[in-house]
Amino acid sequence: MERVELRTVEELMAALHACRGAWDAPDRSGDPVDLHDHALQTAALLRRGRPSDKELQVAGLVHDLGHLLCPGDDAGHADRAADAVRGLLGERVARLVRLHVPAKRYLTAVEPGRGLSAQSALTLGAQGGPMTPHEVAAFEADPLAEDAVALRQADDAGKVVGLDAGVLDDWRPVLELVAAGSRPTAAYSS
Repeated sequence: MERVELRTVEELMAALHACRGAWDAPDRSGDPVDLHDHALQTAALLRRGRPSDKELQVAGLVHDLGHLLCPGDDAGHADRAADAVRGLLGERVARLVRLHVPAKRYLTAVEPGRGLSAQSALTLGAQGGPMTPHEVAAFEADPLAEDAVALRQADDAGKVVGLDAGVLDDWRPVLELVAAGSRPTAAYSS
């Protein structure tokens, strides 16, 4: 499969706008909101909970782009989205996007009664199921584990039909800020 790389904020905004009417399951049997509304709700929840962490908020906005880029790839959607945004939004955002699936596996292991949406419960098996104790320990050792869990919790909560979570264009300045911060700075000579 072809690897997609979003190189500009304009390309990313176009992809996010294309999420309107696109679903996590190609037959619309999955979550009750489209990818557009889910992205906005997830990012808004993270903005409310972590107002100063723009990278985490942006990771929430883009975490499910892999469903748009390769419909039906439940197991690989996080990797596809991470690969697509890494060059534009930086390594931390990409790692958080990639970690949102392991965070689901982690939470289902450490909180066995944890409720998941019907679609998330269905895809959990394809994504490896709950983590083993060894995988839990490795995940907890990751410096981004706490942020990935916050992203996952917002992901799980951001599936409310009819919830007004703002408009996508309001996120453009935040995307531009994160993109600008991820670019390597030029070395200056004296």
